[in-house]
Amino acid sequence: MLQQTRPSTPRFAASTLDLPAVDDGPMAQGREFVWSDADFTRIKALIYKKAGISLHDGKHAMVYSRVSRRLRETGHASFKSYLDALEQTDGPEWQEFINALTTNLTAFFREQHHFGILHDLLAAKRSHPWRIWCSAASTGEEPYSIAMTATEALGTSGSFSLVNSDIDTKVLATAARGVYKTDGVKGLSPERLQRFFMRGKGANAGFMRVKPELQKHLEFLTVNLIQDLPFREPFDAVFCRNVMIYFDAATQRQVLERIHRVMKPGGMLFVGHAENFSDARSLFVLRGKTVYERI
Repeated sequence: MLQQTRPSTPRFAASTLDLPAVDDGPMAQGREFVWSDADFTRIKALIYKKAGISLHDGKHAMVYSRVSRRLRETGHASFKSYLDALEQTDGPEWQEFINALTTNLTAFFREQHHFGILHDLLAAKRSHPWRIWCSAASTGEEPYSIAMTATEALGTSGSFSLVNSDIDTKVLATAARGVYKTDGVKGLSPERLQRFFMRGKGANAGFMRVKPELQKHLEFLTVNLIQDLPFREPFDAVFCRNVMIYFDAATQRQVLERIHRVMKPGGMLFVGHAENFSDARSLFVLRGKTVYERI
């Protein structure tokens, strides 16, 4: 009996495999594709190697759900077929694989106390040309929250640049567009909406776009934190919030060392509420609630 394979994309061809035994098939598992511990272990090793993300055993369902979408998109009939093809190329599917396994939970002014601290930090030196890095930009809510805070703190005469990065290229493209559903910005004050956003009309009704006057301070680029960082000029402040929770201790230390190297002495590092770097006292000193100073 011949197997019907899914149509393959031009860039990422599918392989033809024999059908599994009926009692071990996807329907027996209640899934579209056969899923085994070996598949999970292999994916776990690949995402750790490529992005430093450490997946624990409780992530089986999440990994199956997200990577199975890549099987459908690329026309593969099994995880083994997909992963075999993935490892045989350095092509664009690697980025799609990483995109599938990254988590992007964000909101405007999330963990709001950080923005009060940032405001006071910037307002104390309004004439300083501030350089800030948001290392997990996601879909842009955090970068634009930083930019709004900087504009409010520095006034029209202040100077700041904001570099925003992410490993996930799809969410980064959304961030660079700066367009959001009206429901997504409803937590912002009327004053901020009027000052920093344009309301869509006609075909764009129900959407808000960040004004060019704010966007001009921002640039976006893809950065993998477990690789050498591409920055030449050091930063005064870095937001790296709710990123380290996906790394093991060894990877956390390596990433912190990289961040340390691209910050000015005395620069401030903002981290997530569940992150603690007391073991990195040679690099950073705690200066407030989840805020560290670069030594």
